[in-house]
Amino acid sequence: MSAVSDYALVHSVRMPLRWGDMDAMGHVNNTVYFRYLEQARIEWFEAMGCPPAFSGIGPVIISAHCTFLKQLRYPGDITVNTLVGDFGRSSFHTRHEIRRVDDPTTLMAEGGSKVVWVDQRIEKSVPLPDDTRALIMKLCVT
Repeated sequence: MSAVSDYALVHSVRMPLRWGDMDAMGHVNNTVYFRYLEQARIEWFEAMGCPPAFSGIGPVIISAHCTFLKQLRYPGDITVNTLVGDFGRSSFHTRHEIRRVDDPTTLMAEGGSKVVWVDQRIEKSVPLPDDTRALIMKLCVT
């Protein structure tokens, strides 16, 4: 996988921490972090005009990870930054950074995923469309 510095910021979204996100330990449950990453990724796909395709061709996540660095607690808002890099024929990797809006210099969690372009009808990967690749690359240089 490419170094983190080879990744480019392509999207940023602000989200509220909700009371129901917390668990019995008094902090945001670890599974909820994956929901934050998912929401950021979906909003980025939709902003590009590439929403997940339930029966057509589009992005599928084949792996996801998250490293929990600091505890998040209600109340507050977070920013989730999405970065992209490490392109292949039919795939690319995303990285995500979660920071509290009121403490933007502290990285609370970092994660990522491998995104593969798939034809859902035949359940096989397909080359990343040239126009999608060009759009992502344009976002990477702005």
